Amino acid sequence: MDFFGFPRPDGSVGARNHVLVLPGGYVADRICDLVAGVSTVRRANPGMDQTPRDRATVARTLVGLGRNPNVAAVIVHDGGLTSDYPEFAADALAAAIAASGKPVEVVKVAQAGGTLEAATRGAKVARLLVREASRLRRERFGLDKLCLSLKCGWSDPTSGIAGNPVVGYLYDRVVDAGGTALFGETVEIIGAEHILARRAATPAVGEAILAAADAVEREALRLGVDIRNVNPVPANKEAGITTLEEKSLGALYKSGTRPIQGVLAYGERPPAPGLYFVDNSPMPMSTYPGYAAAGSQLSLWQLGGGGIPNISVLHASPAPLMPLAWLTANPNTYERCRGSVDFYSGTVIEGTESVAQAGERLVQLVAEIASGTLAYSETLNYVEQADFYNLDRVF
Repeated sequence: MDFFGFPRPDGSVGARNHVLVLPGGYVADRICDLVAGVSTVRRANPGMDQTPRDRATVARTLVGLGRNPNVAAVIVHDGGLTSDYPEFAADALAAAIAASGKPVEVVKVAQAGGTLEAATRGAKVARLLVREASRLRRERFGLDKLCLSLKCGWSDPTSGIAGNPVVGYLYDRVVDAGGTALFGETVEIIGAEHILARRAATPAVGEAILAAADAVEREALRLGVDIRNVNPVPANKEAGITTLEEKSLGALYKSGTRPIQGVLAYGERPPAPGLYFVDNSPMPMSTYPGYAAAGSQLSLWQLGGGGIPNISVLHASPAPLMPLAWLTANPNTYERCRGSVDFYSGTVIEGTESVAQAGERLVQLVAEIASGTLAYSETLNYVEQADFYNLDRVF
């Protein structure tokens, strides 16, 4: 199975061809308003008054977004609120992104003569970068050039029975082809982390998986919360999931069956192809930006939804720079959300397909979306505000 993508100087392949403006804010928004083909990442936490650990996470994520294979070129400006911190200096961010070989331009407010002038200057630069990016043509590549990511949400029994196993089949296919697959949501391995750790490629990776789960549970206890009493959430329970362990066992299927090569921090790039666990949050507004920063070109959301009778998927994508495909194995969810859900795997429960047969359909869909077919979420002309996964309070 092949797909058609845009080759990048660092050897990666883009499923899309964005010009990205960082770090967001007024200058970035005005450039996006004026110039077609330009994107930015609208963030809820600007990095101000954060701990050094969290500022390092924000900086790593910004650089990772700039280096994402779906980005052809980048404009970095210093008009954001974070510019006084050395790790957010425009020149430092630009140099780190430019190491990938892609074009990077810096726009400085003071040199331009003010914020409005910087936005105007940025728009002029963006037009040139967009035009050059438009000269690129898609070429044929194998699945070894794909980096996928995913999360599950509103989980119900159909998720563990069919939806997640079908995604796991896709993950096995991509990893076997030499590609990269990322999964995470640390809260949702608790109770089954010992099973996941058995799939670790090395004892050290297994210990890191167990440590990640233990750290989340200890932090919850420090705050006076028994995580097993707050998760599963009410929608999960209404749909038929009774315990966190039960939810975690179903969630593990989405990672497939291959050895786990490492545990990554939020926004960290994998050092080599393979399957990786990402120590992140289940919140989509922060999960997807971290995956994009890690190099994912395409992401999935495996949806249950049985406990939410009025659910409708039709809303903006929280996945910056990446196409996001919605999947479900729940027939009621699929019926309510036609025109929003890209893939249905309830056929496994209905007995008309095996996991492998549905999985091959999903491989085909992923190849099509990576080649330029729009996911339903991409047809909405709105991008949801992103958040970055920080661990400390703001001071």
